[in-house]
Amino acid sequence: MQAALTASGASLQDVISTRVLVASARREDLVAAWQVVRDSFADHDVPSTLMGVTVLGYNDQLVEIEAVAAVLDS
Repeated sequence: MQAALTASGASLQDVISTRVLVASARREDLVAAWQVVRDSFADHDVPSTLMGVTVLGYNDQLVEIEAVAAVLDS
């Protein structure tokens, strides 16, 4: 996610929302994934949605993160 943000001229501080999908029905897995995402944002509290899903698009894919960033066009 950080690489994609950097490539588009944004940073984690520019993210205004996230959606985190975890391929698991186990609450522990969702919490573990959420902690990694939350920790990466440090004190930048981003509104987010966390969802457990049955499968994701790629073989062996366990997590998908969608981040929306807002940057000023200068």
